[in-house]
Amino acid sequence: MEGTRAARARFAPTPEENGLRPPLAGAAAAFGSCAGFRLPPPEGDGRVFEECGPKLQFYHSLTQYWEICERNLWVLVVGRFPKEHRIGIPEFKYVANMHGDETVGRELLLHLIEHLVTNDGKDVEITNLINSTRIHLMPSMNPDGFEAVVKPDCFYSNGRENSNYYDLNRNFPDAFELNNVSRQPETAAVMEWLKTETFVLSANLHGGALVASYPFDNGVPATGTLYSRSVTPDDDVFQYLAHTYASRNPTMKKGDQCKTKMNFPNGITNGYSWYPLKGGMQDYNYIWAQCFEITLELSCCKYPHEEKLPFFWNKNKASLIEYIKQVHLGVKGQVFDQNGNPLPNVIVEVQNRKHICPYRTNKFGEYYLLLLPGSYIINVTVPGHDPYLTKVVIPEKSQNFSALKKDILLPFRGQLDSIPVSNPSCSKIPLYSDLPSHSEATKPGLFLFLVTVFHVFVK
Repeated sequence: MEGTRAARARFAPTPEENGLRPPLAGAAAAFGSCAGFRLPPPEGDGRVFEECGPKLQFYHSLTQYWEICERNLWVLVVGRFPKEHRIGIPEFKYVANMHGDETVGRELLLHLIEHLVTNDGKDVEITNLINSTRIHLMPSMNPDGFEAVVKPDCFYSNGRENSNYYDLNRNFPDAFELNNVSRQPETAAVMEWLKTETFVLSANLHGGALVASYPFDNGVPATGTLYSRSVTPDDDVFQYLAHTYASRNPTMKKGDQCKTKMNFPNGITNGYSWYPLKGGMQDYNYIWAQCFEITLELSCCKYPHEEKLPFFWNKNKASLIEYIKQVHLGVKGQVFDQNGNPLPNVIVEVQNRKHICPYRTNKFGEYYLLLLPGSYIINVTVPGHDPYLTKVVIPEKSQNFSALKKDILLPFRGQLDSIPVSNPSCSKIPLYSDLPSHSEATKPGLFLFLVTVFHVFVK
């Protein structure tokens, strides 16, 4: 069909772009006649490219993927200090086009780039978001799969997998059962990327359904599979995050707009409740990267016609922006010893919601805990010392683009020599495989659901 060919031409990159066409013309125009700024970015060592203009953004490529495949997985970073992490500024990411034939998310992120950079300094909400957040955008995690689509189709094409015919969303280590597959270059590059940044919140953008899906995607009886779901210790937060996105998308929130698919009340679902999958990226992010990630299914048709693209942007723009803002939920801060030295790799967890791979401070002694309003006890554990408990109350009203800030001063000098410099990663074995089934926490709760809906509508 002519419309499909036009859509293919619109999405298809030129060879020199390595799988990512330039951001939209308006984004480039926002920088005026900036010397040294080129779209796409110049080839180099596959890592860092020139900045320009207001120093709002820069490109980089995941180096490991470049070394193996000699092409790039481009990431655009938007923020006031885009080249480096700054203490107190949380890291956020969107990843799209993991399945090469699911193209809507790819286009949405390119529109989002334009929207962010052209509205900085003009729109108060966007300016505050850029001031307070470092935003990482990967429009295509699977450029080979995207380019392999010969005949675009709403339901399935051979571009879903990468060039080695692997489904990248079944290719990550799994916490529930052994995932003995060949780790693909795209997967390995993303896993390394997650080690380099303190990502707090994320979403991966898919197509073929219309729903916001939250972890876990896989499970064991200990996480509630006997009740046809698999929940995390942070299930209240994940339900809230999914509601935040779906409730602002007028089509998604109806829950029944894809006529050939199942219905999703309020446009959200627990991943395992929908269908179990092994080796998914969102579970990996949550367990091994300390990053809350949900999966956004954005269109009933995986590869829609070009004329439909403005429709998807208009339906998703508010949700995309509002979801980024949720990186400022809860509490953040640094952990210091009594001499004011920041302590890396200290375990910082909330009582009664411990993670199977404990969440730790980064190299700056920072921690970020996404929490809904309420009272919590934070448990801080340093090797060789008794746990240190402190109470925190998250207020009902947000802190204006900032989580509640609470630095923790421990009443002793940390044994810095005994705390590893790099974050000790948990083993990539199925961590949940030997856990017994446990308690009421895994049962669906009406009260929890009502509390989540309350937070959505009073926000």
